[in-house]
Amino acid sequence: MKLGEIIKNCGILQIQGRSGLEITGVTNDSRKVTPGSLFVAVNGCGADGRAYIQSAIDKGAAAVLFEAPGEDGPAVPERPEGVTYLITDSSRKAVAMAADSWYGHPSGKLNLVGITGTNGKTTTVTLLYRLFKALGYECGLLSTIANYVGDERLETANTTSDPVTINSLLSRMIQAGCEYCFMEVSSIGVEQERVAGLEFKVGIFSNLTHDHLDYHGSFAEYLRCKKLFFDRLGKDAVAITNVDDKHGEVMLQNTAARKVSYSCRGIADHTCRILEQSFEGMLLRIDGTEVWSRLIGAHNAYNLLAIYCAAIALGAPKDEVLVALSRLESAPGRLETIHGPRNLCAVIDYAHTPDALENVLKTLREVSPDGHLVCLFGCGGDRDRTKRPEMAAVAEKWADKIFVTSDNSRTEKTEDILEDIRKGFSPAGLAKALFIADRKEAIRAALMLSPDGSTVLLAGKGHENYQIIGTEKHHFDEKEIVKEIFAQCSTTL
Repeated sequence: MKLGEIIKNCGILQIQGRSGLEITGVTNDSRKVTPGSLFVAVNGCGADGRAYIQSAIDKGAAAVLFEAPGEDGPAVPERPEGVTYLITDSSRKAVAMAADSWYGHPSGKLNLVGITGTNGKTTTVTLLYRLFKALGYECGLLSTIANYVGDERLETANTTSDPVTINSLLSRMIQAGCEYCFMEVSSIGVEQERVAGLEFKVGIFSNLTHDHLDYHGSFAEYLRCKKLFFDRLGKDAVAITNVDDKHGEVMLQNTAARKVSYSCRGIADHTCRILEQSFEGMLLRIDGTEVWSRLIGAHNAYNLLAIYCAAIALGAPKDEVLVALSRLESAPGRLETIHGPRNLCAVIDYAHTPDALENVLKTLREVSPDGHLVCLFGCGGDRDRTKRPEMAAVAEKWADKIFVTSDNSRTEKTEDILEDIRKGFSPAGLAKALFIADRKEAIRAALMLSPDGSTVLLAGKGHENYQIIGTEKHHFDEKEIVKEIFAQCSTTL
């Protein structure tokens, strides 16, 4: 493909060299440059791509696209003969638009569905993927847990991948015969232009609560980035919003897309009510029709309703959608239960925000109102510190016993994280809390010290099978750990 075709929507301010070059690939990773590539030097959060321009040239890059360096930016090497330099007003947006052009605008050839919000993104896209597979369609999935091209599973590093990876995967989905793709869209992904140029058929808003303030700096900025996703939807798209969330209507104020609302409490285009629930599932009434779900909890009622809304917006028959909904099981690491000796039940969930933790604890309290409820949780290091005491207050409100431990401490000291959490407890809360830094030992203590018949929530890790301590990932799978402890202690627990 000619360079001029690739860069036509990249906000080019200046071209040094020839734009008629034949390009062999597009990348924002200098390690992946091959002879004839276009290298986009992206100004990232942790690194400035302009520092790798010389490396890209040494590997044979035919063209380099970058922002003009300021006083603090790394120097750009003198342009070699035969290499084209392209200066843009936004390297982040430029790499997204270049990738979109290079792969032939793949998002426009799929029914691309994106969901944004604080909680529920992974469950919603995962279950949408499963639902449409059950309806007989080939589908793709881009999520926190994993990416799927049809049935092929590919590991993922971020909630929203970089634009080159996204467009590459969308292109592979088309080649594999996929008609639909369901994608998590994070606020950081929107702010960093990772979804620029993508043509979404449906956008979904789930909810907005406390998260990522370490990155965005304020709740207002967090909200703005979420809303920007809907502001950019086209007039042929459908924008679906949860009007029970106080930010639900705000999200769609400036969208050109057709608006659809959903509610579990009031009046909306689509509604759902929980009629009854237990550990086995819940009976729902969706748009006047009763349907049984294997999932539990009010937060999952919202997730299921969002899935239903998206399916209807995409033209799926209502009756078939409801039947498929009734057969769906929870996404990995979301309210996964493991039963053990002494009638103990360990529940593994990814809840890592105050709102998500409250949703899960409230659900467990509702389905077992007289049972002993134990909550084990920690908070990630190098992340939003302000939510740590809020997590403590939530645990204190709902749990009978609390174990505070590590999560992914990263480069922070676990003791400092635990101290931030401690500040959120009242004296009464501290009286029922134990602080054990080693997470495996905390899990062991929670299971061994809980009374017969207890429900023990292990919050924060969910589907993750690792712990990040310092800068290293260590294998840590809570399902394995719980099963091991139950097996070892079956005669003593």
